[in-house]
Amino acid sequence: MTSITANPSGRTGTLECGHLDTVAKFFRALGDPTRLGLLVFILGAERTVAECVAHAGISQPRVSVHLSCLVDCGYVVARRDGRKLRYRVEDPRVADLVVAAHALAASNTEALAACLVIDAAAPGGGERS
Repeated sequence: MTSITANPSGRTGTLECGHLDTVAKFFRALGDPTRLGLLVFILGAERTVAECVAHAGISQPRVSVHLSCLVDCGYVVARRDGRKLRYRVEDPRVADLVVAAHALAASNTEALAACLVIDAAAPGGGERS
């Protein structure tokens, strides 16, 4: 079991994590730029699949796959509204995570641009949608 002492934004405490592969999988769900863009879009308000398709500019089946991943990983929840599914972020920690990720990325743009390991690890040498 791995113990991590956390101190982001003045918070202190210990996070117990016995399954780093589960945490890595949690972050891999955000590794796709299209999926991350959909999550950010859904953070703003509850959204339908049609709204997500218009926002992402890709086919409805591909958007549905991304939304299913976000639901399966616990980032968003879906509710039926007649014939439509509506997606929303229920856990406010998701917004905190996205804001923190954007801030960290902004602070580390040069290092991230220079990192060849992540790009090489993706199929075809780069991130895919």
